[in-house]
Amino acid sequence: MASLLSAIVKPLAYASIPVFVLHTLAQSSPIARYYVRLAVYISTLGVCSAWGAICAVGMSLIGRKLDVFFVAGRSFYALASRTIGIKLIVEGEEHLQTRPAVFVGNHQSMLDILYLGRIFPRQTSIIAKKELQWSPILGQFMSLSGAVWIDRGNSAKAVRSMTAAGETMRAKQMSLWLFPEGTRSMREHHDMLPFKMGAFHIAIQAGAPVVPVVCENYWRLYRKGVFETGTLKLRVLPPVSTEGLTTADVHILAARVHDQMVDALREISIPVSLPNEPEEFKFTPVPSNEPGKPPISSETTSALPVEPEIPHGSESSDPLSRSESRASTQASEEALSSSTSILGGRTRSGSEYGTETEEDDGMVLVGRPK
Repeated sequence: MASLLSAIVKPLAYASIPVFVLHTLAQSSPIARYYVRLAVYISTLGVCSAWGAICAVGMSLIGRKLDVFFVAGRSFYALASRTIGIKLIVEGEEHLQTRPAVFVGNHQSMLDILYLGRIFPRQTSIIAKKELQWSPILGQFMSLSGAVWIDRGNSAKAVRSMTAAGETMRAKQMSLWLFPEGTRSMREHHDMLPFKMGAFHIAIQAGAPVVPVVCENYWRLYRKGVFETGTLKLRVLPPVSTEGLTTADVHILAARVHDQMVDALREISIPVSLPNEPEEFKFTPVPSNEPGKPPISSETTSALPVEPEIPHGSESSDPLSRSESRASTQASEEALSSSTSILGGRTRSGSEYGTETEEDDGMVLVGRPK
């Protein structure tokens, strides 16, 4: 009996040593705490990536591949929220039930994967560039998880790809998640970058509502050199209907959603005092070319997302914005950009399609931050 207890206790004692060391380091200074928690977060991401790959194979065999991101995301949140000490409170969670829908979220950093894990809806997948479809392991994982592929080769192909994405949504009654800013926009003040139009084209093509999701500004908890514990608020806004809209209305739709999300961001975030709004965050909508169009309405019932945009000069009937404003990324995240985690992805140089985000190259809940 004593030998049995010894066989159990000794491994546990040895395993507790690195935990004790990490805890001691985390308490020694803010910088040490930052790197320890960042390492723990990335490690957790890696563990859940492996779990996500297993889920993708198993769930595709039983016809539930569109729930892979949901399962892997919830698993990641359950584990990561405890290891890094950040909890999330969700408002308006009932709006996550509508399908099909295009979900759009604000994008601050790779820490967004935590909030995606908390609320990523069922029967929802992501959009990824077609080049990744044949990537070893990652491409197969994403295909098994129901990812929608976008060909960004040229203007005509981009238009056709987004039309096809909308048709896929209708046919499968599935939802998509996108980050319409197209890149990270982490700042102390509460604002968002101008939106790229891809998500809104897809929503109009699919005849699906747009469901905005806003995570409060977590600059106080996480930025370069800072990684603290705390509680964050998430707000899922009522769906914005696309009924009766055409591609000529895409800029008005984007402006409406952008304004709603910025208002919500400022409401749920802890106030800060900054003198002026940076020019890069100002959003100027383009009016519709077709007078007499019905105004865009917000549904007040239920409804329930990476972000491609058609380049200028496309065969689409509407003139699309080529704004490529980008926010600076955290140096520590760039140092970790070589990670091949399924839940991560490398930030690439900007393009008019707006797909170069962490979520671009695949994700178990959102796409993998690169």
